[in-house]
Amino acid sequence: MKVAAILAEKGSEVVTVGPDATLIEVAGVLDQKRIGAVIVTASSGGVLGVLSERDITREMARKGASALDAKTSDCMTKDVVTVGPEASLDELMSCMTQRRVRHLPVMSGGELMGIVSIGDVVKRKIAMAEAEAEAMRSYITTG
Repeated sequence: MKVAAILAEKGSEVVTVGPDATLIEVAGVLDQKRIGAVIVTASSGGVLGVLSERDITREMARKGASALDAKTSDCMTKDVVTVGPEASLDELMSCMTQRRVRHLPVMSGGELMGIVSIGDVVKRKIAMAEAEAEAMRSYITTG
């Protein structure tokens, strides 16, 4: 399965925030949308970084409650790892494991096409394993 198929199935909506949003504002967005990360974009739409629940938690551990007033640009992951729409499920898993990230923006031709999370990957892997097991059961019972 390719990233393009995952986006076709789940949708390509990406929640973005500006670099001047505060962590408390982003935490509210994460809660409201029931997601684990947002993409930080410039006014031109370019990707500047990724801010996750983990980033917010780390900042709070360092600075306490005052961290919630920090700007997103000060706490986001700036070295953004991206994938293209042709990346496979195995490539996603490898990238997420090696880079220790849970969210990968999907880019094509410099455009943000969507985002894939570890939950998306696990969901598809489970579905593939179940389909394979069912095919084996069917083969055994009809063979």
